Parts: sequence; C-alpha cells; structure tokens
Amino acid sequence: MSATDVDAVGGNPQTYHGPLVRKRITVCVTGSIAAYKAVLVIRALIRAGALVQPVMTRSAKRFIGAATLAGLTGRPVCDDMFGVPGEAHVTLGRDSDFILVVPATADVLARLANGHADDLVTATLLCSRCPVLIAPAMHPRMWEHPATQRNAARLREIPGWQLLGPALGEVASGETGWGRMLEPEHIVAALEALAAVEGPGPAASAPLAGRHLVVTAGPTVEDLDPVRFITNRSSGKMGFAIASSAARSGAKVTLISGPVALATPLGVERVDVRSALDMQAALAHVLGEGLGGADALVMCAAVSDYRPRVVASAKLKRSPADIALELVPNPDLLAEIGRARSGARPLLVGFAVETERGPALERAARHKLVQKRVDAIVANEAADALGTDDTRAMIVTAEAAVPLEGPKTSVADRIVEHIASALV
Repeated sequence: MSATDVDAVGGNPQTYHGPLVRKRITVCVTGSIAAYKAVLVIRALIRAGALVQPVMTRSAKRFIGAATLAGLTGRPVCDDMFGVPGEAHVTLGRDSDFILVVPATADVLARLANGHADDLVTATLLCSRCPVLIAPAMHPRMWEHPATQRNAARLREIPGWQLLGPALGEVASGETGWGRMLEPEHIVAALEALAAVEGPGPAASAPLAGRHLVVTAGPTVEDLDPVRFITNRSSGKMGFAIASSAARSGAKVTLISGPVALATPLGVERVDVRSALDMQAALAHVLGEGLGGADALVMCAAVSDYRPRVVASAKLKRSPADIALELVPNPDLLAEIGRARSGARPLLVGFAVETERGPALERAARHKLVQKRVDAIVANEAADALGTDDTRAMIVTAEAAVPLEGPKTSVADRIVEHIASALV
C-alpha cells in the first residue's frame, strides 16, 4: 500500500509505504517532562504516511509549545473542549483510526481509569471506538504506587486499549526505575504492528479458534536487597511473538511476562510478574485446579534457577571485604506442571537456551523432553537467541527435530502452527 502526500516539514512530496499510510492518528500529549518525546513520535508517524491530529492538555503546553506540533502536522492543536464549534471530543473519537497518549502522566491514568471526562483528552478517549495506545511516563515511585498499579490494571482491561511500557531506565530526577517512557521508535513500531494486524477471519484461517493458550515470556528477577537483583538476558521478544501469533490464529491468549519493555500484543491478556515464585503463582491461578484452564502452555520465559536465601531489607553497603551470597533453587515450573499433568492436556511446550550446538543441542533438548515430561522443546544456542530479533532453533519432539530459522516473528508462526496441528 502506498500514497503520495506532502511532508509536513519542508513541503516536499513523499511516497509512503506501510501500514500507517493515510491512517488518522490522534496524538494526545499530557503534562510530563517526557512531552518532548511526543514531537519525535509525531515526526516518525508523519514520515510513515500517517495523518496526525495533535491534542494537548493545558499542562502539556508548559513543556512544549503548541506551535511546534502545529508546524509538524500542518493541523491546529486541539486543546479545549469548548474552543471550536461542535463537539470536538465526539468528532475526534469518531474519526480517529488510532489514538496515542504520549506521554501519559499518573494523573491522566487515574482519570481515565475512573471514567473522568474533564478535559479534551479524557473526553476524546471516552468517545473513542478505535484502538488506544497509552505510554505512561512518571517517577518510578509514582508508577510503583498501588493506586497507579490499580489504575493501570483497569486500563488494560478495556477492550482495544494497550499500555506501552513504561520502561526501566533513568528518569528526569536522575534516579533509575520503572517509569521511563518507551522510546519513540518502540511506540511507533507497536502502532505499526497493530495497524498491520488483521482480524482472524473465517474458521479456516483461525486454526486455534476456541482454544486457550498460556504463554510465559521474558526473564524473572530475584531481589537481593531494595536496590539490586539477579536476572538474565532474556528480552521477552520470542514469547511476545508467540502470543501475538497465537492471538492472530484465533486463540484466547494469556501472556505471563517478567519485566520487559515490550508492548502487549493486540488481543492478548497480559499478567505481569517479577520473580520465579510470582510466575509460579500466576501459572497456578491461570491453569486452575487440575490444569484444566488451558489447552496449551508455552513456557518461553527464562525463569531464574536460583534466588537468594535471604532478601536484605536495606541496601547492602559496599565494603572492602568479600561478600558471599547464599542461593537456593527455585522450583522447576515446567517440570512441576509436567509431573502434575494426568492426561494429554494441556499441551506442554518448553524452551531450552543452551551453549551447545548441533547434535549436542538436540541431545540436551531430548534430555529435557523426558526430564520435564513435555510434548516439545524449542532449543537454541544462547548466542542465537538472547536479545536478538532473529533466531536459529529447533523444535524437538519424541518423533523429530525440525530446524527453525529467521525473524522471531516467523519462527513464532512455525511454533504456533505446530501447536495447532498437535491440538487437532
């Protein structure tokens, strides 16, 4: 798909290609110091061929000027429910293909979660019938507060609404934690992926219709003290790709994720966890008594094998002396489920990231296949898997070992195809 338009900056004709061409996107900017990133998001959307309408709260204009957004988009900024004839919030909610809130403050999350409509941004979102993507940005202590977590959970329950982030990183105060707004390129990529998704269509193109898949993804984090923790290098990309592919194949998908900076795939219910024990509890809740709550479990998460025996209540201070950490084993979550399963369901697919290659990698996978009592193991070498967009792996069953190679999205499709055929 392509279109020719005039670049909002410079007036040069441009030919655009991609899922955002001619999409009407309302970008709502709220009063955060991260508001400057909205400029970069808007610039990227325009370069992708989107038609962008900026909306600002009054406090957002204390951080960036309305003239900047008007100049970028070629459209006047909407900032007042009563500043134009008619009902601006109704028109924006009706005519938008997508709505972005970048950045979204803790206050905006609270007002949206409670159904307030006291400014143009909140009223527009209440009138919307299109997908809504919200990128939170705030101090980590604000994000971690139970009230904010409660509000975020409420927003995730709204059909068609997604929270993008926040990410782990340095915030304006110089402190580091969960609260930093996702980078503009990640927000635009999430919107492009959403725009490219088509509905599942007829049953022939939805092989997992009526099935419930549970997918785990990302790392787990084991706290040492209030400041430090042990984790691993998993990015969560593979698990999120599998969840997205399964949802496109018609499945109901529950994604249990450790801490990652990835957007929730469209049509996927997400449960965020931190530690191995948190993931164990989430799995028990979702799978239910007798493991009857799912047709298949894809255990893609890199669950920490060990955790500290004792978590210090205060920061462990630096000293010249050596320090020894006593670690105890975490439960083997997949093996526990494999032992507890009494029949063929749920179908169990495990992942094995190893340092072996070739025949040795297959042998390691077959050992885990038996040890964990599962139906398939997706095995790959660490250098081919961790933190990359592409991967090289094999899916090992009792009958065969099938090589998989390419972008993680394509490999995810192959894994989901295998699950669909095994569930027939």
